[in-house]
Amino acid sequence: MIGIYHRYPIFIRLTSSSFSTSATVAAAKKKMPPKKAAAPEKKALLGRPSNNLKIGIVGLPNVGKSSFFNVLSETDLGKAANFPYATINPEEARIPVPDARFEWLCETYKPASRVPAFLTCIDIAGLTAGASTGAGLGNAFLSHVRAVDGIFQVVRAFDDAEVIHVEGDVNPLRDMEIIQTELRLKDIEWVEKTLENLKKSGRSLGSNSLADKAKKEEIAVVEKILKVLTVDEKDIRKAEWNNKEIDVVNGLQLLTAKPVTYLVNLSEKDFIRKKNKWLPKIKGWIDEHNPGDPLIPFSVALEERLAQMSPEEKKEEETKIGASSSLPKITQAGYSSLDLIRYFTCGPDEVRAWTIRKGTKAPQAAGVIHSDFENKFVCGEIMSYDDLKEHGSEAAVKAAGKLRQQGKPYEMQDGDIAYWKAGG
Repeated sequence: MIGIYHRYPIFIRLTSSSFSTSATVAAAKKKMPPKKAAAPEKKALLGRPSNNLKIGIVGLPNVGKSSFFNVLSETDLGKAANFPYATINPEEARIPVPDARFEWLCETYKPASRVPAFLTCIDIAGLTAGASTGAGLGNAFLSHVRAVDGIFQVVRAFDDAEVIHVEGDVNPLRDMEIIQTELRLKDIEWVEKTLENLKKSGRSLGSNSLADKAKKEEIAVVEKILKVLTVDEKDIRKAEWNNKEIDVVNGLQLLTAKPVTYLVNLSEKDFIRKKNKWLPKIKGWIDEHNPGDPLIPFSVALEERLAQMSPEEKKEEETKIGASSSLPKITQAGYSSLDLIRYFTCGPDEVRAWTIRKGTKAPQAAGVIHSDFENKFVCGEIMSYDDLKEHGSEAAVKAAGKLRQQGKPYEMQDGDIAYWKAGG
């Protein structure tokens, strides 16, 4: 006689022994492996749930923002000028993201068309002390910061009598403090207004309805957000939030919730010798106020000089001075700060990198190409870039059993190579 306990078979032999059937079952139950614990809830991401994310270049006037934007985008869209507010309307450019994997795929497939991943970058006018209350062109600038998803904060650490500093002298720590304060003050104003409106509409809350309960929970989260900004004196991205709270935070589009990459603009001389009196102090300030935020030293002066050269001349010059352009590193850091990854589609017609956010499932990743691929999704044939590089061809990957059919639950990994199947 065979008894089934859940999905584990338990064999019970009926004999005249003193062990009863129920005792045998009880013993078998005792030996059952423990139930697997439920998988932990997947951590939600701060920020807009979109693949089309933008990063803004922020800083005080005359720190090198527009000059940096120009060399990054290889254009002269940014109004580089030696006076505050030279940039008023933000300029936008799509910057190709350097990727050795993409280059290798192009060499392997030799496609007619090659489309890399891009980072959308926006040059925002200089912030000044008092911007949160509308000083200078404060309100317009802060609305431009609100419209981006991440921040490149350019910090000036070079002396140049020819380039005036809006605060009179060069002091990167004071400049970083000004920007953090202005962004935080604007967030406090925004959150206080939101809380006031929520409490007005929630005065009659008394019932135990789901809607009333949800409203009370939202008020509690907004009160916590305000406490983080005012009592804890922290940026929103540096506090711990659960997934329900992240939904509320994301709805507010707060300035201090956006990831920040600090770009320290050095003189060419300091950059080449990798020495500057301010760098250890800047690192200390970040560790104290925003631990974990990346810091990248670079030199706009050097980047401008290299930008004038042919690729061969540039390589020769970099070897000669013992330093190279920081732009590829900066672009990749910005892309990563937005929790962006990419997958590839490959063939003789085109090799293309598609940008998606970490945690994107296969149907939504396919939908980046065309909505029909998501709506009529059947499956994806997926191989990893590493497997293709190791085995050398798609046929060899398939023969090695590394080409996988993945369905709707599959979460895309950075560097996946995908072929989508969609229904008619």
